[in-house]
Amino acid sequence: MTSPLQRKLKIAGPTVVTANRLADGAVVWLSATGGWTDRIGTAAVGATSDEVLRLLDIAHGDENTAVGAYPAPVRIGADGRIEPANLRERIRAGGPTVALPTGVLPAAAAKAA
Repeated sequence: MTSPLQRKLKIAGPTVVTANRLADGAVVWLSATGGWTDRIGTAAVGATSDEVLRLLDIAHGDENTAVGAYPAPVRIGADGRIEPANLRERIRAGGPTVALPTGVLPAAAAKAA
């Protein structure tokens, strides 16, 4: 029997932890070094509930840098690239879906433009 104090998380495949950077609201992913990156391709990937819970613990311990951390499903391509596995995460990784006024783009989106 599982203790009610034990955290539960169902993981069905590769998963990353994503959040929003506090300074500018940009989408970020937790990297393997425990920092935040604005490139999903350098995110730490967990495959089990325990691994993802450990990544979430790291993310929640750094809420002065990024907030709203949560697990997000990904796919690992044949070439080893990490890709978002659902529409919401594809939109978050790709940037805004509407044109923003000049000078309003978050830092990560401005680099890609």
